[in-house]
Amino acid sequence: MLTRTLCLCLLATAAASLAQTAATPQSITVTTTVEPLPLDAADRSVTVLDPHSQPLLLNNPIDLLRQDASLNLQARGGNGVQTDLSIRGATFEQSLILLNGLRINDPETGHLNLDLPIPFDAIDRIDVLHGSGSTFYGSDALAGAVNLITSQPTLTSLTASTGFGNYNSLEHHLRAALRTHALSEQLTASRDTSDGFLPDRNYSSNAIAAETWLTLRPGTTDILLAASDRPYGANLFYGPYDSWERTKGWFASIQQQLGPSTAASFGYRRHSDLFVLFLDNPTYYRNNHIVSSYESALRRADTFGPNTTLSYGLEADGDTIHSSNLGHHARNQGAGYANLSLRALRRFSLSLGAREEILSGGTSVFSPSLAAAYALTNSLRLRASAGHGFRLPTYLDLYYADPATIGNPNLKPESSWSYESGLDWNPGGRFALSATAFRLQESNTIDYSKYNPAQPWQANNVPSFRFTGAEATLHLRLTNTQQLQLSYTATHAAPPPTGLISEYAFNYATQNALLLYTAQPFPQLILTTQLNIVQKTTQTAYPLWDLSLARNHGHLRPYLRLLNLSNTGYQEIPGVPLQGRTIMGGAELNWSPTHH
Repeated sequence: MLTRTLCLCLLATAAASLAQTAATPQSITVTTTVEPLPLDAADRSVTVLDPHSQPLLLNNPIDLLRQDASLNLQARGGNGVQTDLSIRGATFEQSLILLNGLRINDPETGHLNLDLPIPFDAIDRIDVLHGSGSTFYGSDALAGAVNLITSQPTLTSLTASTGFGNYNSLEHHLRAALRTHALSEQLTASRDTSDGFLPDRNYSSNAIAAETWLTLRPGTTDILLAASDRPYGANLFYGPYDSWERTKGWFASIQQQLGPSTAASFGYRRHSDLFVLFLDNPTYYRNNHIVSSYESALRRADTFGPNTTLSYGLEADGDTIHSSNLGHHARNQGAGYANLSLRALRRFSLSLGAREEILSGGTSVFSPSLAAAYALTNSLRLRASAGHGFRLPTYLDLYYADPATIGNPNLKPESSWSYESGLDWNPGGRFALSATAFRLQESNTIDYSKYNPAQPWQANNVPSFRFTGAEATLHLRLTNTQQLQLSYTATHAAPPPTGLISEYAFNYATQNALLLYTAQPFPQLILTTQLNIVQKTTQTAYPLWDLSLARNHGHLRPYLRLLNLSNTGYQEIPGVPLQGRTIMGGAELNWSPTHH
């Protein structure tokens, strides 16, 4: 504890010293969210995904996340109805999902982390941090973090779109925005339905969000209200059963800017999960889980001169569950963090961070991190980082019990050390290259395993687990109207012990290659084609090829999306087949007072 306190005090002392020697501090311009880790000071492997770069060519956040080859998306249903996300080979529960910097991971089970409360149209960008982020965000960011970010509309506008496709699929989207000097308002809604490509694989995915920004003293107030409702057939999702599931989510947050450098925030999430094992006999076996969680934070970022930033803050969060299967439980934790970023050391930059997390029962977790970079030339930069990560077991890990799966109330929290080194080469011309080698060393990894196929899955801690891999992304500007992205990620871990059958930890993507081509073959027309080739430990490599075409200007904007053009038969979760070739087409009506 003394060492931890000294580390946090060291950061504060360094900041105080800089404040005394620096010139008059320069205020920084921030949104209502003050990030614990500013991306421009990260010295880490970070991907920024922009949904506006391909208007109408993507229908949900899952489609956009597939454009990062270090992410492994494991879908059970269509249109992102139930999808697990993992980073660099880690399990799906070891990645943290954030909304405007606030946690939205589901404490019931990581299977619902991407059951997002907001429509895709509400998202302005997605920041993906590769490698441990527990120093900045706490539990679950063991392998990385995905931050969904909304932003104020730039103008008053109204867009509405509708489309249809095979499997009797329908999609409807609405976005209405109002922008004035002191008030901005945005309303988004979406509804996606399908009869499914198999019996009992139908779904209805519905979401709505309203966000208000008030620009008054002492700063901008951001209020977000969102809700989702997703009933879906779960045939084969959890075994050879014609199951059915319905999830509902509610999210509310308020973030208040307190001057140019400080922000206070509060978020509340409520989520329900109703599961029926047999659709034709719903009373035979059913679960109903209701989770409530909150997070509050006070964050500040001070600058000392033009190249030094100290980010620090206090956070508190907690959650409760009322479940017909898991029982009634609650837990909470509080944390303090600090991160000092030095960018004024000639060619050298340094980021030093630390976090102390106090858990229910009085135990604590200390998560330090260190990142550094050195500019060899104006266009070539070397970087390296190391950080600690941890994850608390979900309530399902601890308490679930049915004939096929048994939890373990004696599970220990997971912990890890993440290391990476890489280079960024950006000569400012037609290409940019980023490459990273990484290693993840885990302790007490939570997995479900067994030695006899007839036995139920049992939750256990794996004492030691190691991942080693590399990732690389090349961006090419072929012409002024053509862009090409080539990405590749490879991951390797030792095989499981002889005879052990693993459900999650040893089933990961060993290779993921991505080709993404975007062009404007004609004025007002945008074309995108994407090819993913994925190989997992449990199967041979398979390709997924998508092609999209849309008009990106004017009041009426037709679009066409061709998904899984190769009609590949594949499974991202073992035993759960996904749909073949899909054709979706429609049009968007776009209006704003600036259009003539």
